[in-house]
This record gives sequence, C-alpha cells and structure tokens, in this order.
Amino acid sequence: MKKIYILIAFLALAITACNKDYISLLEEDTLPAANFFQTDEQLQSAAIAAYVPLRDVLWNDFFASEMHADNTHYQPSPNNRGSANVFRESGADWNNEPTNDYINSIYFHCYTGISRANILIGRIPDAKSATEAGKAKADGQAKFIRALNYYKLVRLFGGVPLHLTEVTNAEEAFLPRASVEEVYAQIIADCKDAIAELQPPAKFPQSGEATKGSATVLLADVYVTLKRYEEAETLLNTLPAMGYKLILTGYADVFKPANKNKEESLFEVQYQTVTGNGNQPNTFPQAFLPKTTNTTLITGAPSSNTVSTGGWNKPVQDLIDAYEPGDERLDASIAIAEGTYDDSYVMTLSANKSVLGYVPAPNKVGQPYIKKYLDVPFITAGSSSSNWPIYRYAEALLLLAEALNEQGKSPLTPLNAVRNRAGLGNITETDKEVLRDIIFHERRVELAFENKRFNDLQRNPKGLEIMKAYAIKAKATYPLLSPTAFDIQAYKFLLPIPQPERGLNPELTQNPGYLP
Repeated sequence: MKKIYILIAFLALAITACNKDYISLLEEDTLPAANFFQTDEQLQSAAIAAYVPLRDVLWNDFFASEMHADNTHYQPSPNNRGSANVFRESGADWNNEPTNDYINSIYFHCYTGISRANILIGRIPDAKSATEAGKAKADGQAKFIRALNYYKLVRLFGGVPLHLTEVTNAEEAFLPRASVEEVYAQIIADCKDAIAELQPPAKFPQSGEATKGSATVLLADVYVTLKRYEEAETLLNTLPAMGYKLILTGYADVFKPANKNKEESLFEVQYQTVTGNGNQPNTFPQAFLPKTTNTTLITGAPSSNTVSTGGWNKPVQDLIDAYEPGDERLDASIAIAEGTYDDSYVMTLSANKSVLGYVPAPNKVGQPYIKKYLDVPFITAGSSSSNWPIYRYAEALLLLAEALNEQGKSPLTPLNAVRNRAGLGNITETDKEVLRDIIFHERRVELAFENKRFNDLQRNPKGLEIMKAYAIKAKATYPLLSPTAFDIQAYKFLLPIPQPERGLNPELTQNPGYLP
C-alpha cells in the first residue's frame, strides 16, 4: 500500500515541477483528474474501479480462510520448493511469518480498494455535473467497499492504519495502527451511510453493484461479530422486504452462472467468460483441481494442465465427515478425482466420481476437490463464468438464527429454512448452548469454500479447541508436514502485520507472538 502511495506522490510532484508547455503526460483523449469525477457516469466508472481489487483479495483469501482452518488443505509439491508454494503451504500449516507474500497480498489489495474508495468519496462533493442521486449512489458504493475491506483487515490483522481520505503526499501514507474499536466504529459509520444512500435492487437479476441489501447484511455481520445481536436482528429482518429470499430448490443451483445475482444474492464478485470484449473469467475452479496434466475428464473443456497451478483448497476428510447423512450440500460441493499419482504428486485422472460413499477402485486413489464453482463444461480451458459469493441470503438466515439464539429467542425458523433446502429435517433443540454449536456447524457446511470458516473459528468460543483437535488429525494424515506445522496458539488467530509495510512505516507495531 505504502509503495503505491509513495509512487503517486512522486508522480504528482514530478508532474507539477514540469513546465506544462514542455511535455504532456496525458494522452489527448484522456481526461485529467481535475476534469473527471464530474458526471454520474464518471462517478460510476470510478466506483467500478474500486470493486476490481476484490478479485485480487479473493486470490489470496482462501489461503487465510479455508486452508487456514479445518476445511481444506493442499496437495504437496515435494519437488517444487519455490517461494510461492512454500508461502501458500505455510499459511495452511499455521506457520505464518511477516514475510509471507500471499498473506501480505490480502493486506495490500484491501488497501488498494480502500484507496480507490477514498479517492471517489473525496471527489464526489465537487462533481458539479452529477445529480444528487448519482452522488449518493457512488458514495454509498464507495463506503460499502471501504467498509468491506476494513472488515476483512480488522478480523485478520487486528487494528490497522485507518486511511479515510485520498493520500496526496508521502507523509499522509505513514499512519500508526488504529485500535480495533476505532476500525469497527468506522466500518459501522460507513455501512450506515451506505444503507441510507443505496437503494434495494430495482430488479432481479441484479447488476452486481452493491445495494442497500449488501450494506445491510455487512453491517448485520459486523454486529453479530461484536455481539450486538438485537441490532443485527433488526437489520436482517429488513431484507425480505427488499426482495431477498431462497428461490432455488437445489443447493447446487445456487452457484450456476444462470442464477447469478438473483434473489438469493446479496453481494457477489462478478466474473464472466465470453468471447470478445468484457472477458473476465473465474479461474478459481481450475486452481482447486488436482495437479494433473489433463483436466478434460472433469471440466469437459480442452486439455488444461494444472501441475503448476492446481492442488490448492483441497477438501479434507474432517469436513466431508461433518455432513449429515442425506445432506445434499455434500455432493453439490465436493467430488472425487480418481487416478494414480507419480513421484511428484501429479495425478493421471481415470475417473470423476461422487463423494457419496466413495471407495477407491483397485490400485487407484481418490482426490477430493471443490465442485460447487465448476461451470461444466468450461467455455474455455481453465475458465468458469461462476461468480464468487460474498454474502448470500442463506447466510443472512444463519446470521439471524445466531442473533436470535444469543438473545435467548428461538432460531429454528431461519435455521430450518436453510436445512430444509439442503434436504434435511427440522431441528427441534431448544437448549441455547447446543443450538450455538448447531448453528456454527450449519455455517460450516452451508458456506464451505466461501472464505468464512476461519473468521467463524475466530469468534467461536470453541475455536481454539476445534483447531487443536484438527491439528492432531492433520499431523497424522499429512506425512510431509514440517516439524513446526499446526502449532496452534491463540495469538495465531491474528495474522502478522506484513514486514514490507513495517519496513516502510516504522510506526507500525507487530502483533503479539510474532517476531518484532
């Protein structure tokens, strides 16, 4: 983040130092910043630019969310010990260090989104040709994006520098860490502004832009995390009037490209595989496949090699065993690639099978992989049109169930709505403590592979206990782990502040437990 700000400041000084008659650094058909941010269309273009870094955050988030929990692991790469593989594996093995590039990238890309949001927020008051409605829409989207990014940062890193205005010089880039309470206060303020300024979806499918519903569920999620359950309940009960509801009868249908942005979607990161302009494919499903030289058996697309890109976010047996008998979400979420491994853990595929009751064929091994995002057949090799869900209505129902239960109210109506869609019967339990475990379990299987699990473990009173129990299983399962892997300590539920940031900004302190 600081590198970007310093470069911006340097370029700004260099440009102003030059005689404007000497050289122009702007193309003739490019609007200078002073003339941009003036119309509704220009403000919306700037808002779209602020959404883009969310894709970059996602590319690193599953290392810190699903793999850094008890949901997924990785295929080992014993013959490839390059830094990329080592950093990724270290995150999954709870061996995070301040120099881990993949964890640090989350920090960096979150601040990229925050920076773009800040620029837009600061320029809106001077947008002389924009309508009041256009200004409100742009400001609401920017504040939602800023709040979403800070919410990611504060949960993973604790208190972080709180940048709320456009950085125009190097000095403004070097802020100390704000307190956790200060960061949450700003997130809440931004969410409240976004709720006031944004509108409910005008129609379904939605455009993919943040709406009043997006900001509402984000704030409700924050309130549940802060144990402000009554306020969360009030917010979540406003969503049905905005048009949100469970409309799809099958869990697998939720993730199909044909059902993007419908009534079950509160906010999704958008992807699209098309020919010509506008192509932005989702390549996550390819990274989640086993390491193999030919993926056609799974994707139905021309051969694609995943030896150097695949093998990540592999569902673990502990998660597979967590699904109840008859839970349709298991078969919709996970499948088995069957085949044989060579000495480099590269698989030659021979069959693509269901996870239900799976038994390996003679002389074959089965590799679980994430199925829920597969858009089969792929339009092009390695590419899917599936969006990435950030908030779904099913999660809103589970947040409501949690908020109700923690207040001593019955959570059964929203809880059972989610379960019934998965083919499961009603829960009738009334004990609050037992229901808490049931709700967290329901979140695990409903939201598997949506980058929710580690944050749930952070706020679950039993999170440390759960991870220590899982660590025992992991050490017994994976023979190539380093001796220091899965040393689960309470302080590791916060990630280290990136060392590159601390090298640039001496005011940044390190989180307890990590080398100062």
